[in-house]
Amino acid sequence: MIRFEHFESILFLLAIPLTLLVFWWYQVWKKKALESFANQRFSSILIQDYSRWKQPIKYLLFATSIFFLTLGLSNPQMGTKLEEVKRKGVDLMIAIDLSNSMLAEDIKPNRLQNSKRAISRLLERLRNDRIGLVVFGGEAYTQLPLTTDYGAAKMFLRTIDTDIIPVQGTDIGKAIRLAKKSFDPESPTSKSIIVITDGENHEEEAIEAATEASAESIVVHTIGMGTTKGAPIPLYRGGRNVGYRKDNEGNSVVSSLNENTLIQIAQAGGGQFVRATNSGSGLDLIFDEIERMEQAEFGTKVYSDYEDRFQYFIGIGLFFLLLEILVFERKNRFIAGLNLFGKNEQ
Repeated sequence: MIRFEHFESILFLLAIPLTLLVFWWYQVWKKKALESFANQRFSSILIQDYSRWKQPIKYLLFATSIFFLTLGLSNPQMGTKLEEVKRKGVDLMIAIDLSNSMLAEDIKPNRLQNSKRAISRLLERLRNDRIGLVVFGGEAYTQLPLTTDYGAAKMFLRTIDTDIIPVQGTDIGKAIRLAKKSFDPESPTSKSIIVITDGENHEEEAIEAATEASAESIVVHTIGMGTTKGAPIPLYRGGRNVGYRKDNEGNSVVSSLNENTLIQIAQAGGGQFVRATNSGSGLDLIFDEIERMEQAEFGTKVYSDYEDRFQYFIGIGLFFLLLEILVFERKNRFIAGLNLFGKNEQ
């Protein structure tokens, strides 16, 4: 397992394209300056000892040096031992709707972005709980298995969008059943599923799936994203809004929150229903319910005894920097003086 102690130092890698730009500009300027000073024949005499191919090599060595020195500054560390750590918490699976209707903007900036922000805030409040992510539309997929690595959870959260679901629709039942399978049935931890959706369920299995989960002591909460008034579903191409989705008759499709379905799902799952608004997602209320759940002890395997590895990268970086210094721009006089074909200049 590798981690970077000072990950912010990676930003120094931006210096590589910057130095490339400076190098290119300097080469162009030098060529123009030489052409303005002397004609081509005279300039070739002036710079006959100058090697054109050594400049790119010097830059390549310099850029490689920056790359390894930057890695060294970030201090890569390697975990040398995997051990089990005992923690107390609950297991939490979040199922987030990625159907196109989640792009509706009745909750700003839109339903999906509001959902992702709410989950991100939840991650900041978690301590020893395990969390996982399920994404769903017409099908459901496990995006992140149960983990205590909240950094990884935030990384996966940033990547989710409506484009990653190949089958459109809103099958909440499949999402609940997949989330239920993600739990370890032998684990004594309290278990909960939070479904974040606009409730436009196109299947009838959601209430049945929530009832099945409740029978296995899994609490199902629902958060409704959107308003009962609804909003049209925008269409984007190349990141630009090009209009709104229309039905077969040419009318804009309006997506509205289906509260009744989400209330019934929460009741069947023994949980709570909360409607999100522009002022808040309601996730805090559900988190309070989760905190009141009984916390059980569980074991989590983590890497320990991290050892610094910066010295190797610093050493490699200094080696390439030394090579760059030792490479001169002038031609090697011995090589330049070789007459391999036996021709004499007149």
